[in-house]
Amino acid sequence: MSESPTPTQLSHRRKRSLSRRGVIAAGGAVAAGAALTPMVFASTDSGATDNSGSGSGDSGTTPEKFPATRTEAATGTGKATTAFAASYVALRWSGTQDGAGIRFSDGDAAPGTWQQLTAGCATVDGGGTALVAAGNATAYQLKTPAGASGVHSLAIDTTDGPNRTFKVPSEPTRVRGVRYLSRPAWGADESKRYKDGQVNSPEKYYALQTITVHHTATPNDDPDPAATIRGIYEYHAVSLDWGDIGYHFLIDEAGNVYEGRYSGDDGIPAFNPDGDLVTAFHTAGFNSGNLGIALLGTLNDRGPTDAAKASLIRLIKVISRFKGLDPAGRTTFVNPVNGVTKDVDTVSGHRDWLETECPGQTMYDLLAEVRTAAARR
Repeated sequence: MSESPTPTQLSHRRKRSLSRRGVIAAGGAVAAGAALTPMVFASTDSGATDNSGSGSGDSGTTPEKFPATRTEAATGTGKATTAFAASYVALRWSGTQDGAGIRFSDGDAAPGTWQQLTAGCATVDGGGTALVAAGNATAYQLKTPAGASGVHSLAIDTTDGPNRTFKVPSEPTRVRGVRYLSRPAWGADESKRYKDGQVNSPEKYYALQTITVHHTATPNDDPDPAATIRGIYEYHAVSLDWGDIGYHFLIDEAGNVYEGRYSGDDGIPAFNPDGDLVTAFHTAGFNSGNLGIALLGTLNDRGPTDAAKASLIRLIKVISRFKGLDPAGRTTFVNPVNGVTKDVDTVSGHRDWLETECPGQTMYDLLAEVRTAAARR
């Protein structure tokens, strides 16, 4: 039986399937124990390396339209209104994390009721942050912990903005059996990686040492996962000023895999042509050499779908063989930037590094099973 699930057709808009596939077709099985060179880690069906992953150039791409992300920023805790129905509200403040809340005036996210904000996946030094599903609300109010300051919020609409055209790979591209959508295929606006005309977080590359599993702490049963990823991208790149989405890969409930952090124009997701990992922003203080995979949803009281778990195992297996890691082993992570060390499982959960609920208790309890399956030849 194939290890890789058969993902359902993706939709970058609600109730509409992709007309052209940016999805990577299932590839052949990886030979047991074989190490993959970077240039065969990602390739098109024709066998050539896909150089269109960033949307640059016209060769091998097809125009595809996605709704542009719209935002409206506010400061303080007073009532904020927007000119559009918000998909999410991103929040950030200085002070303690506990005790913050949000109340929507309309929409589908329990209007009129204060919702306590809990720490999700993202963390910031000296303050709190959250990404909250807004349910198409057009107004909201915040409350913050005593003594909090520097309160900033950003209403985000990822579904109903004006269309923008992206150059999506025309041919399915392969990562040795793992299907994925490239950045342009989920509508990543590359201008959000820039600040004041410069790349906000220039790419840096280090040898891969570990893999960390996350959940996104967004709603389950997501009808439009690509739109959710665009919301997370806006939150990470702009609200948190990281300059890009924090994960290397994301997996939705149907088992579809998405390219995360930008790693260059070579068509190799997460890595450069030398096989080194681009630094992302998923585990503060331990990012360099640490690959982050996030499952969409909140996995505290319910686990991932079978399709999502199977894709997670397959992706970990392929990456581990690519770089010679033992998914069932342990390692001493050495931060190549500052020399800080930490003993961890080669495949760990976010909470193994920092104080956080991520990747959710149910997902965390499944990690031993995931390691064993990923290590199986």
